[in-house]
Amino acid sequence: MKSCIYLFIGFALVAVAACSKSGNVESKKQPIAYNHSKHVEDNGMECLECHQYAEEHSRASIPNIDICGACHDEAITDSDQEKILIEYIEADKKVPWQQVNTVPDYAYFSHRRHVAIAGLDCAICHGEVGKRETPFTKPYVKITMQWCLDCHEEKGAATDCYACHR
Repeated sequence: MKSCIYLFIGFALVAVAACSKSGNVESKKQPIAYNHSKHVEDNGMECLECHQYAEEHSRASIPNIDICGACHDEAITDSDQEKILIEYIEADKKVPWQQVNTVPDYAYFSHRRHVAIAGLDCAICHGEVGKRETPFTKPYVKITMQWCLDCHEEKGAATDCYACHR
């Protein structure tokens, strides 16, 4: 019984540390001022066209020159930002995107479980990305254990600690 209490206290301390750490999210500068709206609103693209791994893997992936180069093997517009992308593609050099959405190492998150199995819309966690004219510099929502638990309870998903904590 005592070991269960210590285990519970340990989880509680880790959760408090994670919540306080996630509150101090610093803004990150992206190498290209990517415009989701131009791709989604103007050209009707879907999230999964670029974030191809979201339905099959735990990570959705941040698209890079292999994905972008399918359409941008040469310039489509006069955009300075597209010119920067073309330079990366021509140099066969990955765009050094800065990841802004993360979960702590002790928590397991799977895009596949949320997108393909639960059928959740990307906007629940990422907001109306398709309307964004500037790239993400910090997460849309503050990802905390309580935020996740609230969603799991609302959707009737597992709230057992071991469902997400490994």
